[in-house]
Amino acid sequence: MTAPVAVHVAVLMGGLSSERPISLRSGAACAEALEGEGFRVTRVDVGRDVAEVLAALKPDVAFNALHGRFGEDGCIQGILETLHIPYTHSGVLASSLAMRKDVAKSVMAAAGVPVPKGRVLSRQEAAKAHALPPPYVLKPVSEGSSFGVFIVKEGRSHPPQELAAADWKHGDLMLAENFVDGRELTCAVMGDRALGVIEILPVSEEFYGFDAKYAKGGSKHVLPANLKQNIYQEVQQLALEAHRALGCRGVSRADFRYDDSPGGTGDLVVLEVNTQPGMTETSLVPEMAAHAGYSFGGLVRWMVEDASCDR
Repeated sequence: MTAPVAVHVAVLMGGLSSERPISLRSGAACAEALEGEGFRVTRVDVGRDVAEVLAALKPDVAFNALHGRFGEDGCIQGILETLHIPYTHSGVLASSLAMRKDVAKSVMAAAGVPVPKGRVLSRQEAAKAHALPPPYVLKPVSEGSSFGVFIVKEGRSHPPQELAAADWKHGDLMLAENFVDGRELTCAVMGDRALGVIEILPVSEEFYGFDAKYAKGGSKHVLPANLKQNIYQEVQQLALEAHRALGCRGVSRADFRYDDSPGGTGDLVVLEVNTQPGMTETSLVPEMAAHAGYSFGGLVRWMVEDASCDR
């Protein structure tokens, strides 16, 4: 009897963005887990010749482990649609919407999802004068992994001067948002199901920045988050609503701020939706999936089985 031919999965990793090192880690972890699940895996370090490479490989499925520009903004998704290779995560429109933070906020707000108030301005404007009354947050409109994010504290006399630097690499448009005090929460969506809610307690930074996300011991994750049941369920419901409003598919992760501090506003807002959440050893989605009963191998298998075109 002939053994069944294993499904051939091309794991797309690396890429062209500033998040390349993180993507290499995500891709390596996913590729190893997929091999453990019995898939035939080809690791593809994505460059500008990716369409040519994939056309020659002819994989059954592309597992998108890219982060940041080109991999998370609809570009690679468009290439995969053109080549008609089923792929994981969200499609062209949802990916491009979620990556453009100001547009995603408008779409979510129109669907009734609470988001922080803010405005878009050039980085040169943001460097000259305060975009909003402090405290506020400044972030590039199309960047991930907290690159280029500043928290401008109350009492600060001038905005971040790094924004005017000639070697700035994070785009010319910035999103300024009112700073929401309180807890950092996150919740993943897997298909049509919201997973558990994690509270993130940064250790190495004052907010959930790059080191808190990717350095071992950079943050503590409390799962399930210690919240009142109605708030816990509201976070899950809003994660689902944000996922659906943007048209996401597969796995996504929504990040929140919840101000339950003494004398606080009680605000619960969605900061952004990540259509390509990290899949490293310190990542949040594998932890939430494990809490829901999925091994890491089971999670990536589900993602491959969920893959399609026209997403």
